[in-house]
Amino acid sequence: MDPHLLRTFVAVLDHRSFSGAAAALGYTQSAVSQHIAALEADLGSRLVERRPVAPTPAGARLLEHAPALLLRLDAARADIARLHQARPTRLTVACSPAALGATVARSLADLRAAAHSLDVEVGVMGRDAALAEVLAGRADLGFVDGAAAPSDPLPMPDLGPMTTLAAGEETLAVLFPHDHPLAGRRAVRLSDLAQAQWIDASDTAVPLDRLRAVCRAEGFRPRIRHRGTDLHGLAALTAAGHGLTALPLSVAAALPGIAAVPVSAPRLVHRTELVHPANPVAPARQLADLLTTRGPAAHSGRR
Repeated sequence: MDPHLLRTFVAVLDHRSFSGAAAALGYTQSAVSQHIAALEADLGSRLVERRPVAPTPAGARLLEHAPALLLRLDAARADIARLHQARPTRLTVACSPAALGATVARSLADLRAAAHSLDVEVGVMGRDAALAEVLAGRADLGFVDGAAAPSDPLPMPDLGPMTTLAAGEETLAVLFPHDHPLAGRRAVRLSDLAQAQWIDASDTAVPLDRLRAVCRAEGFRPRIRHRGTDLHGLAALTAAGHGLTALPLSVAAALPGIAAVPVSAPRLVHRTELVHPANPVAPARQLADLLTTRGPAAHSGRR
């Protein structure tokens, strides 16, 4: 399967337009049409309805595979490129919002103090986007967060030749409006909140499907959806009664208008992990070494 044709296919369905895909990819509209026709001929199935532009059942099935396939191709290209590209004075970091906490910030400061000429760039984005940035070589390393049992690694997708390292663990908390009946509790059980209204904020807070998995219970249904990486905006939605959300206690305690109540059961922590390629640039390796000495007992391994 030609990856150029597959990229065109994804772009057409992302834009729901042949002309939009052509503009985004720098092709003519005729070339885009030819790419789709060639891919359909290769797979022996019609993939895209033309009027209006939409995936056929076969196209919808291919769309489930395409982003992961293209990301792995980008990851392979970036992995080879890193063998020949030394960047000892620059470090690009991709972070999910709640992962960019005090431990990561202090370690970056220590790294800059040890390498005065180091140029550091930090980007904040959703977890999946942060992982994709590292895999594709657009970021030298990433920090992602989530909920896990103490000392357990976060569940991760198939990342290829990547290394993960524990960068921090702390108390997980549920955010309530101040006038909520449970806002004054010393601790809460997540299973008791399964039928509550929640905010679906998968880029920023603990994803609701993760809460279902750790509680082994249905529920945790979203009342509204929050897209983006604005922690203060998420807190404002919680404070106004739109739904509950789960964040690390240190982050939640700094947000206005809400009460942060620690989770007592199931036994969980909020965990932050560093992710970097198997052959990281020197500053990324130095930062990993700093976190090993500063952070909790680390889980490190190839994934």
